Amino acid sequence: MSEPIIDMVNIEKHFGSVIALAGVSFDVHAGECHCLLGDNGAGKSTFIKTMSGVHKPSAGQIYFEGQPLFFEDPRDAISAGIATVYQDLAMIPLMSVSRNFFMGNEPIKKIFGLPFYDREHADRVAMEKMRSMGISLRGPDQAVGTLSGGERQTVAIARAVHFGAKVLILDEPTSALGVRQTSNVLATVDKVRKSGIAVVFITHNVRHALAVGDRFTVLNRGKTLGTAKRGEISPDELQDLMAGGLEMATLEGSLGGTV
Repeated sequence: MSEPIIDMVNIEKHFGSVIALAGVSFDVHAGECHCLLGDNGAGKSTFIKTMSGVHKPSAGQIYFEGQPLFFEDPRDAISAGIATVYQDLAMIPLMSVSRNFFMGNEPIKKIFGLPFYDREHADRVAMEKMRSMGISLRGPDQAVGTLSGGERQTVAIARAVHFGAKVLILDEPTSALGVRQTSNVLATVDKVRKSGIAVVFITHNVRHALAVGDRFTVLNRGKTLGTAKRGEISPDELQDLMAGGLEMATLEGSLGGTV
C-alpha cells in the first residue's frame, strides 16, 4: 500500500494537568475510509481538532503526504486539503443551498470592472454537485433549513469535496439521523471514498462504521487500543473494545497488536 496521505504519530495533547490524548497514532490513505471509534470522553473531539489545526499537539508529529506538517491554525489545515465537517455543519438555515455551498468562497464576476456575486455560476454548480451526490433539490434557492439532516450533511460534504479536500474528516455525521437519512449519508461517504479522497469517519456507532469503513481504530481514554481491517474483527469485539471490556491479550490477538 502507498504511504498514508496523513499520518499522526504518537500525538499527545495536554490541557494543564489534564491529558486528553496520551500517544495517539492514526493514519489514512487516499481512497480509504478509516473509522475512529470511541465512547463519549474517549478523546475523539480533541483528536480531530488536533488533526484539523484547531489544537496544536503537545507532543508527537503530523506527516502530510510524507512531509512533517505544523498547523498554526485551521486555515493551514484547510489550505493543505484537510476539511472537517462538524456536527453543527456551520450552515445558516435561512440562506439558500447555493449561498451556503459557496459561503466564504463566493464566485465573482466583473461587470464594467466592478466585482459582483456570480449567482448563475453558484446556482449551477450547487445543483450539479447535489445531483451527483443523489440529492434532488427544488432549486438552488431552497433554504438549507428546509432540508433533512441527511441532506444537510450531504451539502456540507459536497462543499468540502468541491473545494479540493484531500482528507475529509466527518465528526459523528450520523449521530442524530433517522434510518433513511443515515443510509443516504453513508452512501455519500462511500462515493467520496471511491473518488479517491481519504475519509476519517468519527463515530461511536459500530454498525455505521462497519457499513463504510476499510479500517477501524478504537480510542479509549486518550489512547488508541489498536487498528483492524475490514473482516478482521466482529461488531461485538469492536463494541467491547469501545467499552473497555476486552483485555489487552485479547485485543492483541484480534487487532494484531496495539498501534
